[in-house]
Amino acid sequence: MSNKHQESKAEKGFENIEEALTSSERFIEKNQKNILIALAAVVLVVGAIIAYNYLYKNPRNEKAQAAIYKGERFFQNQEDSLALFGNGNDFIGFENIIKDFSGTKTADLARAYAGISYSRLGNNEKALEYLNKFKGGDLLITPAIAGAIGDVYMNMGDTEKAISHFNNAAQKANDEMLTPIYYNKVGLAYLSVKNYDKAIETFQMIKDKYLNSPQGQEADKYIEAAKLQKAGN
Repeated sequence: MSNKHQESKAEKGFENIEEALTSSERFIEKNQKNILIALAAVVLVVGAIIAYNYLYKNPRNEKAQAAIYKGERFFQNQEDSLALFGNGNDFIGFENIIKDFSGTKTADLARAYAGISYSRLGNNEKALEYLNKFKGGDLLITPAIAGAIGDVYMNMGDTEKAISHFNNAAQKANDEMLTPIYYNKVGLAYLSVKNYDKAIETFQMIKDKYLNSPQGQEADKYIEAAKLQKAGN
């Protein structure tokens, strides 16, 4: 290829680039106002999000966390009425935290506490209302809530639903120590309705897969009990 041909091709390339740049400049000049408006809108949206997080959401979360602190102590001591409704002094209660700080993770956690507190007080309907509204996400709390729902259904005599939630809790936990706790509840639930074959199957699985857990160590006891009860029926 000759030098002249290469130079001609290069010149055409530059011309194309210049033409493209010129077109872009024309577009910018023609739409400058709209572009500036769009950029300003983006800046406003980003600024609003930052302001919302730092001036409203984060401080609100911090207030919610401070508000729930005493309630957690009441909850741990099983002082469920105080935990739910407050002490009339420096703790407003889980019920008010859920209302006053709706949309925060703390309010969601308060639902979990409230559900378990109502369950311990024997109010199964209220317990299910709050536990089923818990959004969760935490690897430890979410399985615990599924297990708590199972406990409520056991209290209500609905063993089938209880077993379903215990199995769900076991699978979500996916942990060598936590999972057998929930499977143990499954086995006991089967025993309670005299489904001995399923009980034996469940406890045998716990023994085979989770032998080092306390539930694995005790599995033989329940297997033998299920066999004896089966033979007696």
